[in-house]
Amino acid sequence: MKFIIRWLINALLLLLIAYLLQGIEVTSLYIALIAAAILGLVNALIRPIIILITLPINIITLGLFTLVINALLFWFVASFLEGFSISGFWSAFLGSLILSVGSWLSNKFIYNK
Repeated sequence: MKFIIRWLINALLLLLIAYLLQGIEVTSLYIALIAAAILGLVNALIRPIIILITLPINIITLGLFTLVINALLFWFVASFLEGFSISGFWSAFLGSLILSVGSWLSNKFIYNK
């Protein structure tokens, strides 16, 4: 049940991000649900491998390169999903930052009962 709630919250966060930022477009709630699911899969499967490969850069930048990785993966998902588009890197960076913070806050409320 908590998984479904987190998924819905992330989809609603995507819609909010599209409303707040000009460079990000999500056409419908259905597309937001699909994008949230794909982002979850990408973050669970691909992100750890990329972080491991870029570990030296992450160490040098004190972990800040992880923000760049998040933005690139956010942009990557938008590149092949029809109805979810991102116009550039900085839009992806801000969008992924807002999504990460919002997801973290929602997880705090869901799991701290």
